[in-house]
Amino acid sequence: MSKYWNDKVKEIEPYVPGEQPKDKQYIKLNTNENPYPPSKKVMEAMKNAVNDDLKLYPDPTCSDFTLEIAKYYNLDSNEIFVGNGSDEVLAFAFMAFFSKDKKILFPDISYSFYIVYAQLLNLDYELVKLDDNFNIPLEELKKQNGGVIIPNPNAPTGKYVDIESLRDLVEANKDSVVIIDEAYIDFGGESMVKFIKDYDNLLVIQTLSKSRSLAGLRVGFALGHKDLIEGLNRIKNSINSYTLDRVALAGATEAMKDNEHFEEITKKIIDTRETTMKSLEKLGFNVLESKANFVFASHNKVSGKLLYERLKDNGVLVRYFNKDRIDNFLRITIGTDEEMDILIEKLELILSQN
Repeated sequence: MSKYWNDKVKEIEPYVPGEQPKDKQYIKLNTNENPYPPSKKVMEAMKNAVNDDLKLYPDPTCSDFTLEIAKYYNLDSNEIFVGNGSDEVLAFAFMAFFSKDKKILFPDISYSFYIVYAQLLNLDYELVKLDDNFNIPLEELKKQNGGVIIPNPNAPTGKYVDIESLRDLVEANKDSVVIIDEAYIDFGGESMVKFIKDYDNLLVIQTLSKSRSLAGLRVGFALGHKDLIEGLNRIKNSINSYTLDRVALAGATEAMKDNEHFEEITKKIIDTRETTMKSLEKLGFNVLESKANFVFASHNKVSGKLLYERLKDNGVLVRYFNKDRIDNFLRITIGTDEEMDILIEKLELILSQN
């Protein structure tokens, strides 16, 4: 601990990303990355963007990319905010819409960055406990609050809430902002974007990291009423006006255009997920229903910690959370069919030895 750290740095518990070990080659099923490469059109656009214009600052409004998002979702450009990954967009949203004197609400088992942001900004928050089946108790999110945020599908559980139930949630919180974090929405869920023009308190956040195979590019965006977007821009322009570089903007713009590639790879992942869930269940796993590009599973005889360790020894990385109520579960990213076949083979071997 450095003597130069301020009190906040000393007390904060930062978010811990999935491990990225370098000791050997792994089948990586621990960070919810897409197993398929980006569109060839995306790659070509980024190559073409590496030119003399790199000496110039990028477009601070990300206008070309914003226009493509607007076309895709039938929105106006002033209803769209672009940032350096959805994590940055979430951070800006916490800064823009939540106040220290009003308690914000989010599930106790969800994206752990929410707690980090709340603590970093000295925000008062309440963790709303998921029920015994890991469902989000939406009624508990309708009491008086200074803001609500939930991932849909939830992470790490993968469970999905239907849009009519979420619409009721937004209706019940008209005096505060409701943020729906849709990082995994493209793997079988239905987006809340269609209600943005109906509710000025609804903010939807998405990313190109998962369904469009661009985790390495760091591109995310928010969709909401123009007043919410203006608030995000006020925060952004107080920190960093140029959140996306020229190469990232070129790739992101093309990714939104190439719907054929997007639909092809998301269908592959959905199909593989369903097959994997059945295979895991045959091995004695309890697998939660998932609408994400991962599954959340626990075995009825062997602990999650032991399975995680043995899989790692066998060259397969999955995510293990040593936390109350989920410490027997593994979060398993959906890879290619070949990768998931290897996972099942390794699990069969491990289970036969225990």
